[in-house]
Amino acid sequence: MVEPMGNQYVVARQVYSHNAFGEEHKLRRNQKTILQYFRRGCRCSSQKAKKFALSLFPIASWLPSYRLKEWLLSDIVSGISTGLVAVLQGMAFALLVDISPIYGLYAAFFPVIVYFFFGTSRHISVGPFPILSMMVGAVVVKKANINPNSDKVAVAAAITILAGIIQLALGILQVGFLVIYLSESLISGFTTAAAIHVLVSQLKFILQLQVEPHTDPFSIIKVLKSIFTQIRKTNIADLVTSLIILVIVFIVKEINQRCKNKLPVAIPIELIMTVIAAGVSYGFNFEQKFKVAVVGEMNTGFKAPSFPPMDNLQDSIGDAFAIAIVGFAVAFSVASVYSIKYDYRINGNQELIAFGLSNIVGGSFKGFAASTSLSRSGVQESTGGKTQIAGFLSAIIVLIVIVAIGFLLYPLQKSVLAALALGNLKGMLMQFAEVSRLWRKDKYDCVIWVFTFVAVIFLGLGLGLAAGVVFQLLTIVFRTQFPKCSTLANVGRSNIYKNKKDYPDVYEPEGVKIFKCASPIYFANINFFKRKLIDAIGFNPSRILRKRNKALKKIRKWEKKGLLQITQKGFIYTADGFKDSDDELDNNQIEELDQPIQATDLPFQIDWNSDLPLNIQVPKINLHSLILDFSAVSFLDVSSMRGLKSILQGFLRINVDVYIVGVDDDFVGKLERCDFFDHEVQSSIFFLTIHDAILHIWMKKNYIISKSNHNQEKEMKVDFTINTNGGLHNRDYQGSVETKF
Repeated sequence: MVEPMGNQYVVARQVYSHNAFGEEHKLRRNQKTILQYFRRGCRCSSQKAKKFALSLFPIASWLPSYRLKEWLLSDIVSGISTGLVAVLQGMAFALLVDISPIYGLYAAFFPVIVYFFFGTSRHISVGPFPILSMMVGAVVVKKANINPNSDKVAVAAAITILAGIIQLALGILQVGFLVIYLSESLISGFTTAAAIHVLVSQLKFILQLQVEPHTDPFSIIKVLKSIFTQIRKTNIADLVTSLIILVIVFIVKEINQRCKNKLPVAIPIELIMTVIAAGVSYGFNFEQKFKVAVVGEMNTGFKAPSFPPMDNLQDSIGDAFAIAIVGFAVAFSVASVYSIKYDYRINGNQELIAFGLSNIVGGSFKGFAASTSLSRSGVQESTGGKTQIAGFLSAIIVLIVIVAIGFLLYPLQKSVLAALALGNLKGMLMQFAEVSRLWRKDKYDCVIWVFTFVAVIFLGLGLGLAAGVVFQLLTIVFRTQFPKCSTLANVGRSNIYKNKKDYPDVYEPEGVKIFKCASPIYFANINFFKRKLIDAIGFNPSRILRKRNKALKKIRKWEKKGLLQITQKGFIYTADGFKDSDDELDNNQIEELDQPIQATDLPFQIDWNSDLPLNIQVPKINLHSLILDFSAVSFLDVSSMRGLKSILQGFLRINVDVYIVGVDDDFVGKLERCDFFDHEVQSSIFFLTIHDAILHIWMKKNYIISKSNHNQEKEMKVDFTINTNGGLHNRDYQGSVETKF
């Protein structure tokens, strides 16, 4: 019963052990078997069919609720702006694959259409990504070196389709759960490093230098080295044009950000700068006067879809897998940033399916691998894009360029494309501010961010991401392998128990220790747990047990040989030159020393906290009860069960009662299934709360005291009188031993 009293409450209930509470309140449920779960999963219903259809076609869940009046104008502006950037980036990134710019437009069109129906993110812009383009280009270059007559377009399309098949297979197998290992800190560090890679990849277009593509570890250093060795060859016109565009784009972006509540829609600065740059370049004939690099002529229209030959890609399966994983990781990382910002869910499995189908369709039309571009997604979001309607409209813009007006982009400088791409990296680069914030909040997350950033910068996106995930998992292992353990005490004389180091006014019940472990217990940290527990209580129960058993063997030996006699006044022991060997006991009877103490054959009980005959040294302990707070222990593996049981047995064998509190039913159920309990360690040691265990200890102690007083007339205390050296009293020892009659 709970009685509220202002800002206090009074609870009146009985003291519950885990077993008692379960018997009184727990609902008996029938546990389902794996076969039953399988049958339920295979069962078909209209509701399940609808759920499956909505998960496979996410568009069906958000399109009916589209806010036409509120979102359409923003999506139109965003779609036009994103479409123009997609056109520019598609052509620019096609150069990284070492193929004609028209194929970059194919890669910017078909994947967007497919993702519109199958994708779950509302804000990412699907299409070419520079690092992914360089990875595809590396395969193209490798195949071209092996066979100079190989069709580069066919090789790029084949590796794209293979990567799409891998993504689709992973999505069907429902391994999208792997994205849970991409924490927010890891994603932030990864996308920031990827933005640096994008920046470096665009420098050769801004400076108009010839730089060979690299995708191996430390490629960024090789690219920068190549750029700086050619820095004197920089085309000043391209550099000046890029800087002017960058400054204007940054200023307008800042205006859009600060005045977003006053502007009906964001200023489409990318569109404006593209039109101006193309017009100026054409009007002043920049290509002839300043030798700038321009887009040039492009073929118009589409080719019929077809699957390129893939029989020569056996040695490129690893490359395809890396492209599939990196493409998905980049897209999911960026999508995660926007899903967190706008508070909606994305589905990792469905994203794999969406990108797999996108790459298969795109590759069949001679496009190359698609993911999402950081800058292009930034354009789609910052210009007001609300849904993938903006993405669909951007694809329409790309389609118009492909079939109708591609010739107008002939005079456009490639440095303009690069500058527009870099102008939209501001948001990703500003994530550097996360480092100081994370350092203040959680140093582990900060280290994960820094490590992932450095790994991706120097190892590349594929290896860097893998290294970041492994490092992140290692930090989890480190935190659980060396958990924070503490000794608790009562605060405010209530039912609240906290770390005694953090509170000045605490109460520790005499003879009781409360120890808390704040992590799962498993094979890697069971020894650490044991060491921390021993440090907290101040003694090792195994050593105490061995000392007591050794002392008991001596006492029993003396008693059998008649060297130890009990009288009303105490024990009388005559040595007469007899010497006992501690080494013999230590070396030959170790296993016996670890067994429970058996003193029932003696005509007396031994108080181990008193002085013993002949100066037998056994450490004294003032602990009678140990409470283990396992409220933060989420699981216990089989290996650690053996270690935990050994720890519990050690305390129980030296008459220290052990209680475990705060565990759930599944925890106890697993122990029962693993035959954890026996005549020594019983399920009755589990209690609901620390306070339940404390009250149980007090009631048990009062009962023992009451029983002891009742039987006082049948018991007596006797003193040790130890006589050595032929009956001469060289030393007397006073102690207390309860003698049974």
